Amino acid sequence: MIEIPDELAATQSRFNGAAGRAFVAALPDLAVRLLERWGLRPDGPSMYGMCALVLPVVREADGRPAALKLQAVDEETAGEPVALRVWSAAGAGAVELLDHDPESGALLLERLDERRPLSGEADVREAVRVLGSVLARLVAVPAPEGLRTLGGVAERMLAEAPERVGLLADAADRRLLADCAAAVREVAGEPGDRLLHWDLHYDNILAGRADAGRAGEWVALDPKPLAGDPGFELFPALDNLFDADEVVWRFDALTEALGLERDRERARAWTLGRVLQNGLWGAEEGEVRLAPDHAEIARRLLGR
Repeated sequence: MIEIPDELAATQSRFNGAAGRAFVAALPDLAVRLLERWGLRPDGPSMYGMCALVLPVVREADGRPAALKLQAVDEETAGEPVALRVWSAAGAGAVELLDHDPESGALLLERLDERRPLSGEADVREAVRVLGSVLARLVAVPAPEGLRTLGGVAERMLAEAPERVGLLADAADRRLLADCAAAVREVAGEPGDRLLHWDLHYDNILAGRADAGRAGEWVALDPKPLAGDPGFELFPALDNLFDADEVVWRFDALTEALGLERDRERARAWTLGRVLQNGLWGAEEGEVRLAPDHAEIARRLLGR
């Protein structure tokens, strides 16, 4: 019996409607089918995020602990197995992909220590430094052909901005989002070619396990990969574990870790692009104000 968390079902229904409900309804049969195909046995309670169910498992052939990740295939998840293979080949510090089912999008991954996310680090500045070092290894890798691109993302954002900015109720929010769009417009012509994670926050970095040869290593997981400029990667580390007074320090620490000191203005523009992206999504969902944390990040980076 595979337990489907109510929160996952609610999230899928809210964001994906009938398709999300169908995805959740199909999960138990899919899990059983893949457990049998890949010779796996369950090894603990299920875990979940916004869009995936993760089952701790053990491979019966060799006793190796693993994690079976069940998720729908969409624009964000389609490139995950591609990116994981490329990062693995480069020794870039991402979770290892053990198997992949292209039809369902399911992934069999190495098991990490879910009890030790980087978000549990008591010294938040040390967590920022660790995230910066993990991110630097990831973005050092060129993106393979066929992934979605930051250029395409930027083009869509700039096309949508005039209409959606006007949906915000507060004039200060409208001006702030318009300034974010202006910053993106300045850099949109050079979107970059690195392999980006897109969602590297502190809960998406877990400690490696000794039985996988990863003792003492911090490992990235759950990418939503695209090809683009490393500056587009900084926002999650500013917003997650948010502290307004630390925004500029974190931004400086991350640009230093990624070797972007000379491209600081470009990194700032792409970080404002993430504020724009989230603001446009919120407006589409009917929100009439920018998220306070996002607005504050933009103000701090704009020196206001």
